[in-house]
Amino acid sequence: MDTKKYFYRTAVFTRKDNQVALADINNPDEITALEDWLAVVVSLADGQHTIQELIAFMSRQYPQAPANLAKTLGSVIERLQEGKIIQLSDQAVELPYYLASPIEELDIDKAKKLIKEDGYALH
Repeated sequence: MDTKKYFYRTAVFTRKDNQVALADINNPDEITALEDWLAVVVSLADGQHTIQELIAFMSRQYPQAPANLAKTLGSVIERLQEGKIIQLSDQAVELPYYLASPIEELDIDKAKKLIKEDGYALH
């Protein structure tokens, strides 16, 4: 995996009750829970950081980073790509309003309007 690539989310998400999950803009109370590793990557997938920066950040969360941390994160990213929840880019990506923040911080009507204008396909 090319760790110089930027990673960004392509799905609406929530951080309600300190739990990161996928959210449905048309039914904000309906969420799809994510496993812990998936949730961490989705919450950090702002399009402004590379995979290498993610690995470095996650390494700092441990007194001694696990030896397989980079491999684990690579696997998580691949799973999220397969699910079309995140994508990779050669350059930084500016997320649209409705993907940039958790759903609870969005103006739902504005988000729905922009989604329609952009032709964004909900995941």
